[in-house]
Amino acid sequence: MTRPGMLAAAVGYADRGWPVFVLGRSKRPVANCDACRQAATGHDPDACTCLTCHSFYAATEDRNRIVAMLAAVPDGLLAIRTGAAAGLVIVDIDPRNGGTLDQALMPPTAAVSTGGRGWHLYYQHPGETVLSRPLTGVPGVDIKADGGLVVAPPSPHPVTGRPYEWVSSRPVAEMPPALLTAIRTDPPVTKPDPPRSCTPTRVSSHAGERGGGISNPDALLAAHLAAVARAPEGRRRTTLYGAARGIARMVAAGALTTDQAHAALVDAGRAADQTDRDINAAITGGFTAEGIPT
Repeated sequence: MTRPGMLAAAVGYADRGWPVFVLGRSKRPVANCDACRQAATGHDPDACTCLTCHSFYAATEDRNRIVAMLAAVPDGLLAIRTGAAAGLVIVDIDPRNGGTLDQALMPPTAAVSTGGRGWHLYYQHPGETVLSRPLTGVPGVDIKADGGLVVAPPSPHPVTGRPYEWVSSRPVAEMPPALLTAIRTDPPVTKPDPPRSCTPTRVSSHAGERGGGISNPDALLAAHLAAVARAPEGRRRTTLYGAARGIARMVAAGALTTDQAHAALVDAGRAADQTDRDINAAITGGFTAEGIPT
């Protein structure tokens, strides 16, 4: 049986133009069906008609599909596909990693308490590409936008059991100029030079061509790898694990293959002076956390 309040919430989000889908109860994407797992490289997740495959590519505003989706995964978590698809940019504040509210960057807006003592601040998408990634120079704060997702109320937090809850009745505000400037002035999103003789693998960008998905997989992959490259000593292993989780979500969405993801992460880890043992642990841990086989 679907959790109480989930259907009403999902339909309410869809009515606002926010595409919704379901994750597993531990935040992992629902596993792809056999046909999608075995599909050729050219399989387009954005065109796939499966109900729950390909993570946020399954997001929909269709009520019939929402009902069927929640019935198929009754103990799953409700999630919103962020970015241009929903017209949303979410600021994800995680106090466990040092995240705090910066009122200069994050003025009042619609807000959610995550159940894990964190916060999601909802802002209007500015209409230009805003990649999902950590906010440079602001510990514990991530941007959830193009190529991203957020768990939505009233889903229970998979660790604490506390529900995600709306804590503000404010409307979704425009993205503040200071925050937009901070995103625009991030270090260039370029892939770090490959170590030794490794050659970076280019990722096909077909997956998001219809808009609202990963419109530029190369840039999103590079953003994750660049975060590892600029991580200070003492934070590199943790940052590599975070990058592995983000890149695993790209694999789940069909934006690149597991082999491409593994090769890119190994290169980035070695360039950041991590041992092969630590690199493999970060990749395995990140992929496992997202429900993706390594």
